[in-house]
Amino acid sequence: MKNRNIKTLTLVVSASVGLMACNPLNKMSKKAEEVSYSVTPSPIEMHGDSVEINVSGSIPPKFFNKKVSVDFVPNFKFEGGETNFKTITLVGEDSEVEGIKINFERGGSFSYSDKIAYTQGMDQAELFMLATGSYKGKSKAFDPEKVASGTIVTPKWFQAEDMPIVGADQFAKVVPQEYKATVNYLVNSSNVRSTEMSDADVKGMAEFVKNGKAKGFVFKSTDVVAWASPEGEISLNENLADDRANSGANVAKGLFSKNKVDAAKGKEFYSKTGNGEDWDGFKSAMQASDIADKNLILRVLEMYEDKTKREQEIKNLAETFEVVKENILPQLRRSEITINADLISMSDEMISNYAVSNPDTLTVEELLYAATLTDDMNSKLEIYKNAERVYPNDWRGFNNSGYIYALQNDVAKAKVEFGKAAKLNPSAPVVNNNLGMVARLEGDNGKAMEYYNNATGAGKAVGANKGLLNILSGDYAQAVSNYGDTKTFNAALAQTLNKDYQTALKTIDASDAASAAKGMYLKAVIGARMKDKSMMVNNLKLAISKDASLKATAKKDAEFNNYKEDAEFQAAVN
Repeated sequence: MKNRNIKTLTLVVSASVGLMACNPLNKMSKKAEEVSYSVTPSPIEMHGDSVEINVSGSIPPKFFNKKVSVDFVPNFKFEGGETNFKTITLVGEDSEVEGIKINFERGGSFSYSDKIAYTQGMDQAELFMLATGSYKGKSKAFDPEKVASGTIVTPKWFQAEDMPIVGADQFAKVVPQEYKATVNYLVNSSNVRSTEMSDADVKGMAEFVKNGKAKGFVFKSTDVVAWASPEGEISLNENLADDRANSGANVAKGLFSKNKVDAAKGKEFYSKTGNGEDWDGFKSAMQASDIADKNLILRVLEMYEDKTKREQEIKNLAETFEVVKENILPQLRRSEITINADLISMSDEMISNYAVSNPDTLTVEELLYAATLTDDMNSKLEIYKNAERVYPNDWRGFNNSGYIYALQNDVAKAKVEFGKAAKLNPSAPVVNNNLGMVARLEGDNGKAMEYYNNATGAGKAVGANKGLLNILSGDYAQAVSNYGDTKTFNAALAQTLNKDYQTALKTIDASDAASAAKGMYLKAVIGARMKDKSMMVNNLKLAISKDASLKATAKKDAEFNNYKEDAEFQAAVN
């Protein structure tokens, strides 16, 4: 009875054979100390939406009368009401009542677990054991005995840190631009034919230069790489490839000159490389052809160490196979021209102005980027609404409008916008995360978790949102796993509830809650759990200095049960 964790419960009493005529229940109070039990956890704890207790007891030998039965029920009294856990019955070995048999000679033991729904006010609950014994049709109720005080409700300290996610823009201030074209030549020639200038890729290069000048491209360089086909003489092919690189560069120079691109006037603007004969290109083209025995032909050609002899054999091959002469070799006589440029965006100031005054002139990426240039929520929302109108097939405008509504605590409007985004892209992880947040705020935690499970890849916010659901369901180990290295109050709370106190302290100190009353109060709870009175008292003082209402909270908090009579604790909360 003196031990806080072990309470004596008057359950049963046995009578000697000579006293069978007497009611053994009347003797129970005299031998109450012979029966013991423990209640865990103590104090009782709230997890998820429930309060659970575990009771174990020990009955000594020659104590429990063979005909006696005892019903007992844990009774939970709290502010505003009371409720009972389930009843458990212990019976003597000859009793006809159904229950847990207790042997007279050996005694016995029992264990018991039950949980009830948590109700407001149970943080101030007291647990009593109510016992009623029965013997030969007679019953006797025994005085209630208090066995636990208070309920730990630290999980209720969770913060509504639901995290919506914005659909990110892909805007870049500098966007590399590149255009490639190929000029082909006649055998043993480096002259650019007029037919080549009218080919689609060369005409496209002309448009690239023209339009790029109009758009403000910053032209950076032109790279020209040229080859000769491998049937010509080696010495001639080396020079021929160099000549073709020069003629290819001249094609680009002419286009730049026509469009008055000053940056392209210098010699350093052009990189010209002659690679000689294209033996590798020949092999690749042969492999891609439908020539019979092409693999055998290539193996025979590769046997010639004398490149001159190999060249002659390729010439012979061209006379034998029309496809080699007409399709393969001509494609190897070429220069490849690559123009490199950068598209530089307009200034942030211009983008911000156009996003409001003339959003139709901006790309969707510029519009979404414009919203990041202001901290005003209403201005962001206006820009996202413009994105919805101008680009109605892009889910991000709708999602991001919902994001702003969510931050403004307008869940109904946020839900509508997220729904529109989902119609455009139902599998988008970001949208699924945001729909999960709405479901959680509407009280449908199961649906919320379904959405979060479909939001993989959307970022750390998904794990944090899952972690909050885990806290609410009492699965603290999974909550810790989902929070990962996120540094928030809820992450620290999950670590505390999972009894990883050192990590929780580090998380609090790295979070926004470090200087807040809630963070300091949680550190006081950790101090109490670690039996570090100095940590507990110091953090309680700091927390109360920021939020005086925490005085009353701490006085009632079962986390501090072991310190309620301590002078330093009393000084901190009074």
